[in-house]
Amino acid sequence: MEVIINKESNVSTVRLIGRLDTPASQDVAQELEPLMADASGTIVLDCSEMGYISSSGLRIFLSLRKAAASRGGKVIVRNISDDIRQVFMMTGFLNLFEIE
Repeated sequence: MEVIINKESNVSTVRLIGRLDTPASQDVAQELEPLMADASGTIVLDCSEMGYISSSGLRIFLSLRKAAASRGGKVIVRNISDDIRQVFMMTGFLNLFEIE
């Protein structure tokens, strides 16, 4: 799993490339830790190149959302595939996130 973070002004864009499975989730959580610590702006999770998300990956998304909400920021999930949309629908995540 590759994570590319681009920060411009008050918007941080995170490109997630590959499979966000359980083994990868620990590394991804560490890479996103600075964003969680300073989540007062907008965080865009670009999932156009993410092929899979596990429950551990969903937990990372939820943790990022909670960190942003507590600091007045927001998280936008962008470009999810149909398979990941199904996972979001089954878990109720479609209602928790702004999906573009």
